[in-house]
Amino acid sequence: MKRSSRVALLLLPSTAVVLMLLLPMLRLAAEGWGGAASGADAWSFITIWQDDFLKWRLLWSFTQAIATCVLALVLGLPVAWVLARFDFPGRQLVLRLLMLPFVVPTLVAALGVLALWGPQGVFSQSLGIDLQDTPWLLLYGNLFFNLCVVIRAGVDALGQVNAHCVAASRSLGATPWRAFWRVEWPVIAPWLTSSLCLVFLYCFSGFGLALVLGGQRYATVEVEIYTLVAYELKLAQASSLALWMLLLTGLIALAYAYVEKRLSVSTRLNPIALRHPQSVLNWLAVFGSMGVLFFFCAAPILAIVWRALLADSQAWTALLDTETQLALWNTLRFSAVALLIATVLGIAHALGTGTGRGSVAWRAAAYLPLIASPVTVAFGLLLLYPDWTASLALLIAAYAVLAYPFVTKAMTAGLGSLPDNLGQVARTLGASPARTFWRVTLPLLSPALRRGMAFAAATALGEFAVTLFLSRPEWTTLTTLIYQRLGKPGAVNLDTAMLLACLLMLLSALVFVVIDSPQKSQTRKL
Repeated sequence: MKRSSRVALLLLPSTAVVLMLLLPMLRLAAEGWGGAASGADAWSFITIWQDDFLKWRLLWSFTQAIATCVLALVLGLPVAWVLARFDFPGRQLVLRLLMLPFVVPTLVAALGVLALWGPQGVFSQSLGIDLQDTPWLLLYGNLFFNLCVVIRAGVDALGQVNAHCVAASRSLGATPWRAFWRVEWPVIAPWLTSSLCLVFLYCFSGFGLALVLGGQRYATVEVEIYTLVAYELKLAQASSLALWMLLLTGLIALAYAYVEKRLSVSTRLNPIALRHPQSVLNWLAVFGSMGVLFFFCAAPILAIVWRALLADSQAWTALLDTETQLALWNTLRFSAVALLIATVLGIAHALGTGTGRGSVAWRAAAYLPLIASPVTVAFGLLLLYPDWTASLALLIAAYAVLAYPFVTKAMTAGLGSLPDNLGQVARTLGASPARTFWRVTLPLLSPALRRGMAFAAATALGEFAVTLFLSRPEWTTLTTLIYQRLGKPGAVNLDTAMLLACLLMLLSALVFVVIDSPQKSQTRKL
């Protein structure tokens, strides 16, 4: 593709990122420095570390994100190895459902964790175990939400290992462990690093899980920013915290983009064939892996369903009232429009990135919405566009910008794996660049595009933080309605929140399956 065409394509996502992310971040920085300069609420970018409470918030946010990455790697890599090496009944179904926890909205995931480990959860009632007001509640929630990311990356990475290299190492006397460490690990390490960067970004800048599961002591910086803005009106302090978050997550995002660049070209030569478990040890590994998946990924989902089935009749009646119907309608229409915009932005960004020297920077730019958390984005928009904060267009635009990196990531990976000669052959047969894209490139990229759109749709459906800042009462979505129910006392409100969470979970899963469902390939003529 010509350089001028790439520049034209990048103009659209660049404009969106500048207007919805960079300018709000600059306004946020100005608020932080301006408050310090005025002396009215003196606070600076450096002196934040002199406040023990806020320093604890930052250190805990970093610690829980790192701890989640370590636990996800320790638990996820053995499970990924079992799924990548053994063929057993139900394996394809497990792989198909593996990403379900990741597409579940964070607020729903938090309620699932509470349904298991909360004061009125399954384990509290049966075993007397209550993890409320402990750090383990948030760590378990992080694992539920992110363990499947590491497992999925591990399965894909192990599929890139060359069977001839492993066989050669074993024939030379290497033990299975030494063959793994010397041959397989160098291949899968970049894939795992990429997934762990993504896990860190989600945990470090997460809001919904920390808000519900963290409590007063173990809340993260994102919750503190929301508290400072919504309840204490300390904008300078909130801005300083937001700037530190941007700096730290920006470094991780650059590393993520660099690793993704290395993964853009497939290294698969001769993948290792699946084998049926033969020994007792093999079957123990399979059952152990399924147990890990059930305990960390399936149990919270089943707990939500269990609590929903036991809900009071008044809670079931609440699902049919006008408030719930309005929230459902708002969720569907906001997400649909945001998905359309995110798809256009993602395709344009992926096609315009290219493979030149500046491609790493443009890949990193696509992940700016992951660097700037939804709380920070909403706070910056609130400061920069005060006259537009009650605008539905601004709310949906924020949804789209936060969701489009998933489309970009999927499309960029798909473009990197396509052979260049296909487009060249099409053009030698007389096809124009536009016709080549529509008839050759896009059909080949349709699986990647559907996958990216599925994750973008799940992100829009479960968006929570931006809605808290920018939404009006008549724009209530399912996520904000769940949070409102949680804030009200009484068992009926808790049961209603669980039912709404179950509804939102089913909706997200349905949208994901419909968009990402495999389709039969069709041969098209040029």
